[in-house]
Amino acid sequence: MTTWPVLSVTTFLPLVGALFIMALRGDTESVKRNARWVALWTTLVTFAVSLVLVWHFNAATAEFQFVEKARWLGGYASYHMGVDGISLPLVILTTAIMPICIIASWESVQNRVKEYMIAFLVLETMMVGTFAALDLVLFYLFFEAGLIPMFLIIGIWGGPRRVYASFKFFLYTLLGSVLMLLAIMAMYWSAGTTDITVLLKHEFPRQLQTWAWLAFFASFAVKMPMWPVHTWLPDAHVEAPTAGSVVLAAILLKMGGYGFLRFSLPMFPLASADFTPLIFALSVVAIIYTSLVALMQEDVKKLIAYSSVAHMGFVTMGIFAANAQGIGGGIFQMISHGIVSGALFLCVGVVYDRIHTREIAAYGGLVERMPVYAAVFMLFTMANVGLPGTSGFVGEFLTLIGTFKVNVAVATLATLGVILSACYALWLYRKMIFGKLEKPKLRGIEDMNYREIGLFAPLVILTLLFGFWPKPVLNMSSASVDALVAQYQTAIGKSKKAEAELRLAGEKK
Repeated sequence: MTTWPVLSVTTFLPLVGALFIMALRGDTESVKRNARWVALWTTLVTFAVSLVLVWHFNAATAEFQFVEKARWLGGYASYHMGVDGISLPLVILTTAIMPICIIASWESVQNRVKEYMIAFLVLETMMVGTFAALDLVLFYLFFEAGLIPMFLIIGIWGGPRRVYASFKFFLYTLLGSVLMLLAIMAMYWSAGTTDITVLLKHEFPRQLQTWAWLAFFASFAVKMPMWPVHTWLPDAHVEAPTAGSVVLAAILLKMGGYGFLRFSLPMFPLASADFTPLIFALSVVAIIYTSLVALMQEDVKKLIAYSSVAHMGFVTMGIFAANAQGIGGGIFQMISHGIVSGALFLCVGVVYDRIHTREIAAYGGLVERMPVYAAVFMLFTMANVGLPGTSGFVGEFLTLIGTFKVNVAVATLATLGVILSACYALWLYRKMIFGKLEKPKLRGIEDMNYREIGLFAPLVILTLLFGFWPKPVLNMSSASVDALVAQYQTAIGKSKKAEAELRLAGEKK
């Protein structure tokens, strides 16, 4: 275990980089170049520091590690940080994706470069803080503050309908979070603390569990997003700049799944058990319905956005199966989806930077001019489908196994989504990559340059590595997952025993 506050450094180092960029004066080319380099080096150093967490992490225990605690807000809340096997993979995913986002924006973003880089660095702090916070008030502040830089990224550097998309994104997510704030207040009045480590052991009354679960669900369901509150996502993705889409798909969507794992299941186990059929129903609808909607899309970004909703359906289904395979698969699916969907949006960005259109019909025959791009796009398309040998297969397979143990019908219906995902993904690939190169605009299109190849290289390696060797992620989370499942099953068992005793007492009377 390290003696220095490595988690705080990982969380707040991007803010230091943002302050450096703010100190740059003017809007000349040299200032823009310096802003890019400061942002890149900040995210790279942050990633390097976060690897210290992995190096010193003890995967054999479910306890929170690298814990930092200090009195805050007059004792009503505390600055309390720490990670376990559930949050650490998401912290590493965040710090790994951010340098890729900065490099992806290197040439495509030319206006307000300073402000753009500051927004991304502030966003990184908020995302890491959300996954590392061990106090409800601190979690809420990080969770909500992340809305602001993302709102600006879409609203300023987005497409023609960016203002509409950014306001829709902001209002949807804020509305759900207001209800979560009310639930946090109720939990404080019940338990007398906002310390998450204490609340995880606190037994909330059944009625409070139900209402608090619904309030947290309102926030996390929008964030994931689950059907039917998913409609903000396609608009946000279509209008966001490439790096904005990458960070939205790769990390921000995972906050909802993390919330279910950190709060809904362990703190409100009885309510979670009661609402599991609802989650299963919404997950199956999301998997099948949004896959069918994806088949009808004409915009390549919208198609990938709808596929993200379908894949998040597998995550919620696995989490609420409430067994080791389902929850472990859900965590793995979040990491895999972060890598694969981020890479797919980068693939769109590569051709968009050259042709400036996202219409699927505008492409065709790209393999003739862009063989390297075609190969990279094919790998991530296959991973998105869940082809064995890619990371996408492991997560989907584990969530389906976990769900099958609990509900055969739900797992069977969800399997249809795997077939449908193959339909829309392969259709997209055929339309864009194969066929004749007939469009005049495509005649002079160039293949990926060295910067873009370097951008995709780590994502290609991770997709294949986790496809054949998922052990690093699964081992990191296994102790925390086992502890969560045991806690959940114990709470359900105690509730059933109490109900049986009440029934017996009533019969005796």
